[in-house]
Amino acid sequence: MSTDIRIGSGFDVHAFTEGNHVMLGGVRIEHSAGVEAHSDGDVVLHALCDAIFGALAMGDIGVHFPPSDMRWKDANSMDFLKHAHALMHERGWRLGNCDITVICEQPKVSPHLLAIRTSIAAGLQADIEDVSVKATTTEKLGFTGRKEGIAAQAGCLLVRRA
Repeated sequence: MSTDIRIGSGFDVHAFTEGNHVMLGGVRIEHSAGVEAHSDGDVVLHALCDAIFGALAMGDIGVHFPPSDMRWKDANSMDFLKHAHALMHERGWRLGNCDITVICEQPKVSPHLLAIRTSIAAGLQADIEDVSVKATTTEKLGFTGRKEGIAAQAGCLLVRRA
């Protein structure tokens, strides 16, 4: 049975390591650490890609961009999002909306929310009103609370194109 909507969810996490910035939603944010990752480690875009791939029933980001493949070493995660968007479009879907939560104690994400939303909307050729990004902490609990890493979760609604 076919439906005119699909929902997907995604989650990503990266440990902090030496560095001076993190990438969040395609936006470079200065920070006292970087992230351990095969690509640029953008947890926001990785979680969103997984949500889109899930809604399309096409696996996860590791299927499309395996960390064992050196072509993706230090890759720009916006390229991953554009690939997910192309697959969505080819299969007759468009973004209804997405909702993303960044989970960390640091860096402070709220000053960058508009830039992140704008970047994601551009990558998905979507209206900014269809892209929600927010941030929370874990009240100093767990690995994010101990400032050992950063995580993001994403949900998306895909709508069949007319």
